[in-house]
Formats: sequence, C-alpha cells, structure tokens
Amino acid sequence: MTEESTHTRGSTRTGTAVADDPAGAPMVRVENVHRSYGTGGAAVHALRGVSFDIPRGELVALKGRSGSGKTTLLNLVGGLDSPDRGRITIDGTELSGLGENGLLELRRDRIGFIFQSFGLIPILTAAENVGVPMRLRKTDPREREERVELLLALVGLADHAAQRPGELSGGQQQRVAIARALANRPALLIADEPTGQLDAQTGLAVMELLRAVVRSEGVTALVATHDAQLLDLADRVLEVNDGEITEH
Repeated sequence: MTEESTHTRGSTRTGTAVADDPAGAPMVRVENVHRSYGTGGAAVHALRGVSFDIPRGELVALKGRSGSGKTTLLNLVGGLDSPDRGRITIDGTELSGLGENGLLELRRDRIGFIFQSFGLIPILTAAENVGVPMRLRKTDPREREERVELLLALVGLADHAAQRPGELSGGQQQRVAIARALANRPALLIADEPTGQLDAQTGLAVMELLRAVVRSEGVTALVATHDAQLLDLADRVLEVNDGEITEH
C-alpha cells in the first residue's frame, strides 16, 4: 500500500453515517453514537450522534475542553464502555456484537492504550513493563525478549532496559508506556492526554515519537490532546464540543 493510499482522508459528519473509505474499510468507524449519563432532567448528554471514520495508518488528534466528551469517546472506541445507541466498528469488528470475553480479547490483542499517568508497574524494570502484555498473552519467552528489545530501541531506551520507573524521567516513562502499548502489535493506539504530565519540550518529543511509531509500525492512532503544537503533527484534528464532533 502506498503512503498516499494509507493516508486517504475519511469524512466526518455529525449525526449521520459516513461513506466507505475508498482505500478500503477504515480502522475506526463511529456511526451516530449517543452516550448519556443519568436520567431525566439531570442527564448529561456526553455524545450526541457522533459519526466519523479513521482510515488505516492515520494519526488523528482529538481536542476539546474538559467535559466535552473526549474521554467518553475514547472509552467507547476502546471498548471500555458501550454507547446508548449507534455503532462502533474497529478493524472490521462491530463492538456491539462482542461479549465481555470478546471485548477483553480485542483490547488485549488489537488495541494499545497510552495514558497520561503512564501506568507502569513500579517494581518492574522498563523491559519487564514492556513485556507484561506478552506475558498475559503467553507469548514464547524468546519471541517476547526479542520484541521487548526491538521496542525499547524504537523508543530510544535500549540503554535503560534494566531501570525501574522511579529511575526514569517523565518523558522516559511515557516512552516505556508507548513501547508497552505496542507489545502485542495492535492495529489501533488510543492515547488520552499522553503528554499531560510532561513539560512542553518533552511532550513535543513524545508526540513526535508517536508520529514516527505510526509510520514505522503501521498502526492507526487516536490521541486526545489540547496542546496546539501537538495538534500540528496530526494527519487530522477532530474537535468534540458539547457532545458533537467537527473536523478541522
């Protein structure tokens, strides 16, 4: 597949289903998704008929003020929550058709999560943290070790494999978290404010790393961020505002 076809633009509309990506089925398809919390007059309508496609191989940034619905949307796309109505399809699989075991397998095998808080296990080394998802999947030890070595080199931490999170800087910890998210070769990366705890320079370096990872590993990424200079690195920017979405 050429880079041009890999980065064919999808379309984004509010409240309507989107047309097929001419380059093939999109990695992410969200169709007329609604999500509310509470009932009656006290209900909070987090998402109101959201629809969009993300073609394979794109890095898409998601922006919006606090409480706009960004995290709700990420949780739905990642199979951590279910919409009240509407459909979400990831890598050709409609999430509503999966039971709890199916969702667990999807999150384990096809989606990588990166969080603002890093989420590393303090007593494990960088290499051991990266290897955790493969241990859960019972990957062959030799294959696991080779993959860990490759990923730490990819994120520029080959010389820090034996260090624990407390011995690493914030930027280094986030790099370990990115490597861990890639451990099982996911098709989709979901990142919720991955640079929120980092200074501007380190945050930019981490975002540039995500950009490079999308290219080198051939993954698709949906990244929630509010930093303007980080938004510039994305292929597209989607904005959530009062539960609705627009493209910039």
